[in-house]
Amino acid sequence: MYSPQAANHNLPVEPNRFIGRARDVEELCALFADERVVTLCGVGGIGKTRLALRVAERLVHRFPGGVRLVELARLARPDLVAKELAGVLGVREEGARPLVDGLIENLRGARTLLVLDNCEHLVEACAELVARLVASCPDLRVLVTSREPLRIPQELIWRVPPLDLPDARRPDAESVLLFMERATAAGIRISLDVLPDVADLCVALDGLPLALELAAARTKVLSPRQIIDRIGDRFTLLTSGDRTAPARHRTLLATVQWSHDLLEEKEKALLHRLSVFPGDFDLAFAEQVCHDDHLRQEEILDLLSGLVDKSLVIGEGERFRLLATIRQFAAERLAEAGEGDRFAGRHLREVLAVQARGLRVTFEEQRMERPDRLEAFQRASALLDDSRTALDWAIRAGDARAGIELCLIAAAPLAVAGDEAEAADWLVLLLAMDVSAVAASDLLMARSFIAYGLEARDELLQARELALEGVEGLRAGAYHFRLGVVYAIAVRVLLRLGEREAAGVWLEELIDRARAHADRFTLAAALLYRSTLAMAEGRLREARRHVEEALRAAREHGHPWIIAQVSLQLGVLAEARGDLEAALGHLAAAVPLNEELDNRAELARVLSRSGRVAGQLGDFAAARRHLARSLALAKGTGQRLTIAHCLSALSVLAEKEGDLEGAVLTAAAVQRLRESMGQPASRVRTDELMSRARAKLGDGRAAAMWAKGGELSPEEAAGRVLEQEHVSVVDPPPPRRRTVLTAREQEIAGLLVRGLSNRAIGEELVISPATVARHIANIMDKLGFTSRAQIAVWAAEHDLGSA
Repeated sequence: MYSPQAANHNLPVEPNRFIGRARDVEELCALFADERVVTLCGVGGIGKTRLALRVAERLVHRFPGGVRLVELARLARPDLVAKELAGVLGVREEGARPLVDGLIENLRGARTLLVLDNCEHLVEACAELVARLVASCPDLRVLVTSREPLRIPQELIWRVPPLDLPDARRPDAESVLLFMERATAAGIRISLDVLPDVADLCVALDGLPLALELAAARTKVLSPRQIIDRIGDRFTLLTSGDRTAPARHRTLLATVQWSHDLLEEKEKALLHRLSVFPGDFDLAFAEQVCHDDHLRQEEILDLLSGLVDKSLVIGEGERFRLLATIRQFAAERLAEAGEGDRFAGRHLREVLAVQARGLRVTFEEQRMERPDRLEAFQRASALLDDSRTALDWAIRAGDARAGIELCLIAAAPLAVAGDEAEAADWLVLLLAMDVSAVAASDLLMARSFIAYGLEARDELLQARELALEGVEGLRAGAYHFRLGVVYAIAVRVLLRLGEREAAGVWLEELIDRARAHADRFTLAAALLYRSTLAMAEGRLREARRHVEEALRAAREHGHPWIIAQVSLQLGVLAEARGDLEAALGHLAAAVPLNEELDNRAELARVLSRSGRVAGQLGDFAAARRHLARSLALAKGTGQRLTIAHCLSALSVLAEKEGDLEGAVLTAAAVQRLRESMGQPASRVRTDELMSRARAKLGDGRAAAMWAKGGELSPEEAAGRVLEQEHVSVVDPPPPRRRTVLTAREQEIAGLLVRGLSNRAIGEELVISPATVARHIANIMDKLGFTSRAQIAVWAAEHDLGSA
């Protein structure tokens, strides 16, 4: 049976050695033999996330459908939970279909483990989503971390205990080992004569991992006994508040408060301000958002380094982040100082400025090399979480003008990344506010972008109204890139509604204006639409002329997305003309471009058509490879139409190979799938197939095969054809990102050719072995590798080890 499997896991590399909890790990692993949902509950800092990741790592081999980590701490709104999970799984929205249906399509039939981390602030949304997924996907298991349970019927609540405390019989308890390990990592060797003080400290901190790690970071300046003395003062201060709070919770707050109080004033100020970032950030971003007259920009590097040393900020290569507990604490201090609004506003303005520069470089600048455009696009995409946080702040602050401006800019990376409707959702909220300070042109543009989201959800009539309102209202004004987008939205909607004459009028005006203003990106897109229109009307030579002109404009511009779109259209047109070899070549050119963008839904469509063309050329092995990969990607992104196209191609392939029963089974599955989508399959092809089947198999056998096929799932029907040649149909690994390695990463890859260990590499480059390990993990992620040996081979092929 066809059973696509996702890449094995997306679990991060452990930043340091996992200490203790051996019994907890064994017990939790055993629970997943029977339990569907296990929630690790406990206070912040008790080690829920670390324990969950350890358990998940141990369980990878038991879940052929993959283990997927979904980090929720940075999300601010319940409606983003499903979208975050969709992003991790690669599922995209499809028309008006609820996103959760695409998630179910992805997870059903595959034994998969989801790890939902930090659910407490979104507990109701998480509970509803988990309950729905578990009810629909019998092979799914979910591991949750939260300060409070989901409270759903399928849930087993597992309270995470503190680490074991030392006593006379066991002085080397888990808590002691953790403290000693982290103190050693901080560069301090604890002598045997202070071990009793260490034991007392572990007891004073209730064995809480975060408290122990923060205390260990301070051993560079304080002895264990001095730490105990200072913590004792803070316990008294903070326990005078809510006496009903759990003791461990009060202890954690005391520990965080104590660690915070030991900071210099400027370190405190920076820590508070860093809380405006929802996820990771780089130095430049921190410098722009966090500086003022009190905290000069040139001071931030040293202050940030100090916070990393004190374990209050996590450094991961060139990126930084705050633990959720620390971020929450720092945000509360920022609000208490009356500066929360000021720095949230600064974050909004800086995100707006960075995204605006990214948009200009990615789409508007006309003479740039493709790698530069790709790098600019990837930077903009990396800011999507910050953009969402900034948009949420704009709504809460009532700043419709900045919110709409940011939303119009961020719509481009959102759409290319696959979430075509999210920008529309934000704009609906923003337009419901007081928009008196927003320019009339921006309001029209915003309504047009809402039309784009409506069109993506198949709400075409309302999309038509808004799109035409936008283009008619804006056409008299000055031309700029976004105006070209508004034209393109109107043309796209009209073409889908079959209003070809009206679409043609606006299309010609768009082409004239794009040419007049040297907007090559929009020109390429418009010429692509013109080719599509000519092809739909049977004018193939004209269509070819237009698409070749589109290709020239796309190459001159250089963005991989538009080049990939044109390459796909060239393939479609070549197939329509009967030039199958040329079609396969054009489609092959689109594959790496979509891989660069990690655009899996578009890649699935390209591969589906490639499989069909390869089958027509008689290369059945290649057809199977393309279609198997396309099916896996389409299932993973929840794209039913592409699945239907793959099944249709497999039906044709089966008949060509003489497997008429397989052809009938697959055709019946296609018809069932299309009918569920409201798109009946072609009766002509079906009738002709059944006529041949009845002639060869007999009426009864043909009818039986058709009835059986109608009961098969798409995966079962596909497997019936794909397994004829014993083809492996497991999900392929995700497309390798072609991100260029940094200079440091290239150095390390080259040293791996020589077989050096992390320690030896660190000595040669004067960095720590832990830093080497992080760089190697980054290299594996960028190149899609899973071992050091693969990196070494790759480096040798690229002459990185020859120095």
